[in-house]
This record gives sequence, structure tokens and C-alpha cells, in this order.
Amino acid sequence: MASVKFYGTGRRKKSIARVYLVPGTGKVTINKRDIDQYLGLETLKVIVRQPLVATETVDKFDVLVTVRGGGFTGQAGAIRHGIARALLQADIEYRPILKKAGYLTRDPRMKERKKYGLKAARRAPQFSKR
Repeated sequence: MASVKFYGTGRRKKSIARVYLVPGTGKVTINKRDIDQYLGLETLKVIVRQPLVATETVDKFDVLVTVRGGGFTGQAGAIRHGIARALLQADIEYRPILKKAGYLTRDPRMKERKKYGLKAARRAPQFSKR
């Protein structure tokens, strides 16, 4: 018999996370590494676990994540988004809790494009009167 898997895709900035929730003990695995090995900062680990804490399912699911692109902060946000979506697959009753906390909303903030005549998105070349 195949084990039950709940899937959710999370995105933030340039990061894309594919998240699977499997009934288990609460182990979080990111790119085949433990969360403590993958994410150095404690704040990022807290961000990743927020949807599980809000729905009180920390010790009910093992989290398997494949994440690509972006930096650690963007990846942590993408994983949080993916976990929230996967929890909806597991039980639709979690929707009001996750929605109120804002975990189901895709963060639309992206890097602004570089404009011609400038050194970066808004950074102009140094100006000198003479």
C-alpha cells in the first residue's frame, strides 16, 4: 500500500519549493539534508515551521522539500508557502487559520529590473557639477 503524500508548491522571489507532507514525527528534510544542516539561522527555521505551529501539526507530518533558486531567506519563504498549501491538501479545515496568518498569500515582491542609463534599478551614476 502506498503511503499518503500531500503536495504543495511554494514560491518567493526566485525560489521555488516542492513540498511533500507525509504522516510522521515532524522531521523536516530540505534537499536531502536535515533542516539544521541546510538553514543556518534560527529565524529561518522558525519561518519554515510557522504553518505547522499555527495548525498544531508539528509532530503529525514529516516534511520533504526540494527547493531551487534564490537565497536562503527566499527559500525559507517558499518552503513556508509550500507547507501551507500542502496542509490544505491534507485538511481543508486549516484554511481559515492559514489564511488569517497570511501563509497562503504569495509574496509578490520581486527584484526590480535594471534601467538603462542607471547603474542599477534606481542607482544613478555619480553626479559632479564640474
